[in-house]
Amino acid sequence: MANCRRDPESEPESVFPHEVGLFTDSYSEKSRFCFCGHVLNITQNFGSRLGVAAGVWDSALSLCNYFESQNVDFRGKKVIELGAGTGIVGILAALQGGDVTITDLPVALEQIKGNVQANVPAGGRAQVCALSWGIDQHVFPGDYDIVLGADIVYLEPTFPLLLGTLQHLCGHHGTIYLASKMREEHGTENFFQHLLPQHFQLELAQRDEDKNVNIYRARHREPRPAHHS
Repeated sequence: MANCRRDPESEPESVFPHEVGLFTDSYSEKSRFCFCGHVLNITQNFGSRLGVAAGVWDSALSLCNYFESQNVDFRGKKVIELGAGTGIVGILAALQGGDVTITDLPVALEQIKGNVQANVPAGGRAQVCALSWGIDQHVFPGDYDIVLGADIVYLEPTFPLLLGTLQHLCGHHGTIYLASKMREEHGTENFFQHLLPQHFQLELAQRDEDKNVNIYRARHREPRPAHHS
């Protein structure tokens, strides 16, 4: 089924909103993707309010590809996705058996909820919540088995907030998967080369040269054994 990964017939639809309060410059586009035997129908809403949250970014698709090729096991795992955008990564994790919390800023939640409804069967374990890094991560438990993020490392002022959020959310034996387009001008490399390794054991799990996307796997550093003189 790999040939339907990016369906050429993804149908751009111009939808002119009728509800009061929506911007007249907004429109939505529906795309179909196929990963791990699941066909995902993802709606992307574009408009001035959503900004970067709207589209399915290359990094999200690279992360989904990685989960498929590496057969990452989500069954029974407690999973959280940060800065989810369309929610495609968290939705795939839920379809693969994870108990998933999909988060983003409040403005993006409606889009995510629509995609969860369209793809996760009733009874599937995917909830959608607002999470602002550095502000309300402590409302969430600190014992997630898997923390996910696709293209969330691009605004340098948010890096310390993201780091603190990752430190809180990732359980002691948890794993963080971050897929990121390596933009020099956004300090992305600095985050992965200097900031994240101060607190986590980090490895480059995969690199997509064509799309300039790196996938990193991170785990809490083991505490150093006490030094006895």
